[in-house]
Amino acid sequence: MTLKQRYDGVIAWFSENMPVAESELRYENPYQLLVAVILSAQCTDKRVNMTTPALFEAFPTPQAMAAASQEQIYEYIRSISYPNNKARNLAGMARMLCDEFGGEVPSDLDALQRLPGVGRKTANVVGAVIWQKEVMPVDTHVFRVSARIGLTRGAKTPLQTELQLERHIPSHLLPVAHHWLILHGRYVCTARRPKCGECGIAQWCRSRAEEAAL
Repeated sequence: MTLKQRYDGVIAWFSENMPVAESELRYENPYQLLVAVILSAQCTDKRVNMTTPALFEAFPTPQAMAAASQEQIYEYIRSISYPNNKARNLAGMARMLCDEFGGEVPSDLDALQRLPGVGRKTANVVGAVIWQKEVMPVDTHVFRVSARIGLTRGAKTPLQTELQLERHIPSHLLPVAHHWLILHGRYVCTARRPKCGECGIAQWCRSRAEEAAL
């Protein structure tokens, strides 16, 4: 099977069977999504969604969060992984949003990455979800699933994975393809015990083919 055949098969299956794929983080506006994505680093969306309602009630706007101390923010996110670092980042992010961007989340990805706690993946997630930017955010699920299926070859870093996927997935599909791979990795192609018997793309999976050949 050629790489093109694999991509064509995988994309066709997801397009038919998962035409709508969205973030499982709960948010109402760009500010809330940005906060949720910052909190989601090395933490489950389920835990983030349990934490953000009280956080957003206390700090409903960037201005409200900018006026809060790191210690005040910490009290609302203490159940999240790395709460001290994330509280510091959220406080700094909110202040920069207010001081430099008028309290509005910038749509420019480079500008987004200037914010504390916002790296390439976080900026790409916000850009893809809010503004349908044609980018491929790479988290642990996307990194693992892409390599296991065979969509990437020899990718050692998230950036290498991102560039390979962007090279082969039609650009207009990148925002939804990001969610295809995340959801597939979260519920089917799991890290320890992948549910290959339930996998709709098994016929295009390189790992499955390699196992069958043994």
